[in-house]
Amino acid sequence: MALGTATAPYELRFDSGRICLDLLATTHPEERLDSAEPLRAWITGSGLVPAGTPLASADSSWIMDFRELRGHIGQLVRQEPSRDARPFAVALARVNELARAAPPVPLAVWDAGGSLVRALCSPPTCAALLAAVARDTVELLTDPAARASIRQCEGDNCPIVYLDTSRGRRRRWCSSEVCGNRERVARHRRRAALARA
Repeated sequence: MALGTATAPYELRFDSGRICLDLLATTHPEERLDSAEPLRAWITGSGLVPAGTPLASADSSWIMDFRELRGHIGQLVRQEPSRDARPFAVALARVNELARAAPPVPLAVWDAGGSLVRALCSPPTCAALLAAVARDTVELLTDPAARASIRQCEGDNCPIVYLDTSRGRRRRWCSSEVCGNRERVARHRRRAALARA
């Protein structure tokens, strides 16, 4: 699967416009982070680490930590910021706490073909990867233009949240290929049913 596209609803999604929102998308249409292998695929697919980075230490404790962060991100992006809302304050405090850790340190190194590629100076820890996602969340929450671009997919029963960076800010679906296609098919079927009636 190419990054930035989704060809089937069961594949990991990387089309929301932010790493933190891509993590949020791992709950739909069902739980995606149910074992270490999908978590490793998400970490690599999201761009948190370069392809081929060893993630052997990613285990069930990592899954629980990423799911916890995902829950806090969901609370923060699906609600209006409020100092008085206790759930918002708790989620914000936890994301800020996670963001304090040092994220993975990238290096530019030569590959076998003579090109500069990104690598990490050491295998990433769970705390470092959580920090990178938490920092992305902080950037999203504190950027007024990005925050104003947060949208909920209009697809039936789709909870995906994404950044609408389209011209005119008229994007309706998380993915034109997934939810947009479903809507077009449903609309066609409704018209055909009306024509038969």
